[in-house]
Amino acid sequence: MVPKEKHQYIGIVQLLHHFRWTWIGIFSVDNNNGEIFLQKMQPLLSQNGICAAFIERLAQQLPMENLSQLYQTISLVSINMMNSKAKTFLVYGEAWIIIWLRFVTFMVDPENKETALLRKVWIMTAQIDFVLSGIQIRSDLKMFHGAISFSVHSTAVVGFREFLQTINPLSDYRDGFRQNVWEQSFDCSFPKPELQDIHSRKCTEEMKLEDLPAPVFEMKMTGQSYSVFNAVYAVAHALQALYRFSKKKTMRSKNPELPQLQSWQLHSFLRGISFNNSAGETVFLNEKGEEKKIQTLLNISNFKTFYAYHQVLPLSRCNDPCFPGSWKKGIEGDQFCCYDCVPCPEGKISDQNGCFECSEDHYPNKEKNKCILKLLVFLTFEETIGISLASAALSFFFLTSWVLGTFIKHRDTPIVKANNRSISYTLLVSLLLCFLSSLFFLGQPIKVTCHLRQSMFGITFSVAISSVLAKTITVVVAFMATKPGSQMRKWVGNRLAFCTVLSCSLFQVCLCIFWLSTSPPFLELDMHSEIQEMILQCNEGSAFFFYCVLGYMGILAITSFIVAFLARKLPESFNEAKFITFSMLAFCSIWISFFPAYLSTKGKAMVAVEVFSILSSSAALLGCIFLPKCYIVVFRSDLNHKEQLTKRN
Repeated sequence: MVPKEKHQYIGIVQLLHHFRWTWIGIFSVDNNNGEIFLQKMQPLLSQNGICAAFIERLAQQLPMENLSQLYQTISLVSINMMNSKAKTFLVYGEAWIIIWLRFVTFMVDPENKETALLRKVWIMTAQIDFVLSGIQIRSDLKMFHGAISFSVHSTAVVGFREFLQTINPLSDYRDGFRQNVWEQSFDCSFPKPELQDIHSRKCTEEMKLEDLPAPVFEMKMTGQSYSVFNAVYAVAHALQALYRFSKKKTMRSKNPELPQLQSWQLHSFLRGISFNNSAGETVFLNEKGEEKKIQTLLNISNFKTFYAYHQVLPLSRCNDPCFPGSWKKGIEGDQFCCYDCVPCPEGKISDQNGCFECSEDHYPNKEKNKCILKLLVFLTFEETIGISLASAALSFFFLTSWVLGTFIKHRDTPIVKANNRSISYTLLVSLLLCFLSSLFFLGQPIKVTCHLRQSMFGITFSVAISSVLAKTITVVVAFMATKPGSQMRKWVGNRLAFCTVLSCSLFQVCLCIFWLSTSPPFLELDMHSEIQEMILQCNEGSAFFFYCVLGYMGILAITSFIVAFLARKLPESFNEAKFITFSMLAFCSIWISFFPAYLSTKGKAMVAVEVFSILSSSAALLGCIFLPKCYIVVFRSDLNHKEQLTKRN
């Protein structure tokens, strides 16, 4: 009828887990039962991450005959109780072990001023029957108030309290058991001939059990008594079943007398028996004759404990908890419950066991204890830099459109007709496309824009630079054709210029087609360039082809610059070589500075650098070559005559 101790051990572990007490002290009785308890309890504690700060085996009797040993024992126990980091103590033994521990603390702190002892949590096993004698009532047991004790399940039995209230040992001197209970509970004595000379407190009729404090005497049936109560019922039901069985067997036989029964025959009738007791509970014994009982927790307290009063949960750990962003590193030579707190390296978060990296699409927070989803970023039209670049691109687009319209409107004027009017139109259209191509780099990248933006940018710029080169060559050929007997006259006209533009641009077109057919750009998510962001970007596919496209434009630009520089002083009335020289100088400067800026940035900043380079270099061509002519066409029409231009030269 008594539950097995293993259930109590599991309950103790669950209790410690609930309050996260991982560093506890253990006091155990120094006998065979105590050793069995330690042998079973220690592995359970280790398996559940709980360590014993100390284990004290307390002898059943104080070594009063050996004062040095007594002093040593008291000192050791008191040091463990008062100086240990453990705030939770587990006690296994019998009722006297409580008095043992109180005696130790009294020897160390007679006036009970040590508040450290009041801040401990005591966990008692069910083996400790917390019934104190009358003498022990006077002892100060404040240190045990608030203790947690395991108790065997019991239920209120009707009439039991009333029965206790009617007990009066004075009316029946023959009831020695009740007299002993009375004397121990009230610290009194009944009149006895052999105790006439001893002056002690007399037991009186005014003494009632219900007046005693609960730790001394319970007015309800305790778990142990309830087990005995059920055991009596179980035996009675088993006897009744045995009697019925024997009676049926006798009726079937010719012998009318009941057979003589043996006590061992009762065991089989106790297995699987089920009945309702007078408390209204169903009692069931399994096939092994065991009752599955529930153990309950009792809080032994007559007033609020220190922790309950201050609403502070006691911590019983070897170390303080590690701060977020650090992990527990075991200390060599110490138990696993003791550790050092080591900060996690940058980019990692901590848990109970160590540091680990977040997944690619997450990053650690500042406390390094949680992973946060990275933001998906790209160069959008809504942000400041996106608005600025888009506005600049559209502004230059409309400015170029105005220049083209102006040139078409005044197409028959000398300044527009000079240096091949058709090539000027081609250059202006290519600049329009250059400004528009920059918009492909803004907004959320998709597969189509990834394929088109670099190719469109490379081809339109190649057409523009080829047109500039054609204009420069036109100047040189025109000057050489003016010499007597020159063979260059047959090249004067549109044929050479268009051949230059077509051949130079066609090479870039073929290069882009080969790039897109072999290793085209593709959409990718860059998880590593930024800690808190995922960058949605276009991977160029082949860096070799990307730099080949840029390099080819550089070759065309340098060639144009050299030719224009050499032709800048030619005495031609409509010589554009000076303007082309400045435009190519600005163009080359921009793209030479582009490479270190591009390679030193990441994510959407790289896109912004390239867009800025496209816009600024295109604007340089537009401003240096066409704006001076537009000024004359629009504001100084008086200079837009062949005679005036010839006169100026």
